[in-house]
Amino acid sequence: MKIQVGVIGLGKFGLKFGQILTELGHEVLGIDSDPNSIQVAQRLLTQVFQADAMNRTALEQIRIHDLEYVLVSVGDSIAASAMISMYLKELGVQKVWVKAVNRDHEKLLHKIGVDEVVIPEYMAASQMANRIAMPGFIEHLSFDKTMGVQEFLIDYWAGRSLRELDITNTFDVQVIAVRSDENSDYRYIPKADQKFHKGERFVAIGKISQLAKIKP
Repeated sequence: MKIQVGVIGLGKFGLKFGQILTELGHEVLGIDSDPNSIQVAQRLLTQVFQADAMNRTALEQIRIHDLEYVLVSVGDSIAASAMISMYLKELGVQKVWVKAVNRDHEKLLHKIGVDEVVIPEYMAASQMANRIAMPGFIEHLSFDKTMGVQEFLIDYWAGRSLRELDITNTFDVQVIAVRSDENSDYRYIPKADQKFHKGERFVAIGKISQLAKIKP
């Protein structure tokens, strides 16, 4: 199912975001006031407009309100991102996502009523730190930063089943997939009586603090 997404601000973050969605088969409309950014984006996005997003009338003329999602990524200008976000909500955009530069900026955006705030530097730093501290760590969950997904290598738990280990109740996490070293394909939603083998890997989802306690 295709989705229609707008990207306001075609710098590195905004352009990459739009490019990935376009490559996944979705329709992406890009907006920027810089002609050089527009020239680059024309080769990568579905449609682009050179316009000043701080101009509410310009946003109306582009019919930005027809889009399901709009990402605002206008660099370090807190005032610009706040004003544009307010216009988008007033115009009735269903979901407004905004790139913020710090926590105070994030608070301001939430007060305006944006649906999602992203601070890329914080996300990248947290992701790297967790991957170093917790080998096998895969991803935070966007809806809850305390939740994560991690892959584990079986050693001490070899020969025991999920039912015997009672992982869900012991660690308050859920095993969602298992694979062997010889096979890169995961087996999803493993059976409770399935026994682990040494060298196999499993993926679990749960609180990061709980995932850190697992030593399989």
